[in-house]
Amino acid sequence: MGHREDLLEGAKRCLLEKGYARTTARDIVAASGTNLASIGYHYGSKDVLMRKALVESVEEWGAGLAGTEETGGGEAAGDPVERFAAGWDRILRSFLEQRDFVASQVEVLGLLPRDPELRAALATVLPEGGEGLVAVFENVPDTEVDAESARVVGSFYQALLTGLMVQSLVSPAALPSGGDLVEAMRRVLSGTVLSATVRGPEEGRTGGGAAAS
Repeated sequence: MGHREDLLEGAKRCLLEKGYARTTARDIVAASGTNLASIGYHYGSKDVLMRKALVESVEEWGAGLAGTEETGGGEAAGDPVERFAAGWDRILRSFLEQRDFVASQVEVLGLLPRDPELRAALATVLPEGGEGLVAVFENVPDTEVDAESARVVGSFYQALLTGLMVQSLVSPAALPSGGDLVEAMRRVLSGTVLSATVRGPEEGRTGGGAAAS
């Protein structure tokens, strides 16, 4: 690899090890085996490089999901409810297995209001993220996801994704399972959200927490 690629790989390692805001240019140089001048030459600034590293880290995580049979995969023609639950179980397990990645993503959420350049960089790839999630769950290429599905269903998946990331850091043992998410939607859509208080706390649950999946 050349210096440009080395810098990007070094920045991605720093993102996981030190976080977005705490990573310095010297940290990236040490991790990549390059020099400070290389950052300016290839990327213009450390911030530009870190934004690139952030976006690529998310893309690589998404590509890993797309290559996993448990998420979409061979279940595409099966029951959509089972596919939804199985897909979220896989995602939730990845949160528990890749806590450094999750922490780096959640950290960035708090920086967005005060960093317009970071916000603009993520805004350009947000639609692609929704499209990619729909493609993963439907087991189709990104090119087969229409704009309306990406906007409506993709946004829903992204909302779940972000909230569950935060939950996985705050209280991993209390994470819902994919089955729990299915049950939650069933109750909301049927108007029986409080049914558990009538039938008992264990009734209506479709599975244990994500950590036990």
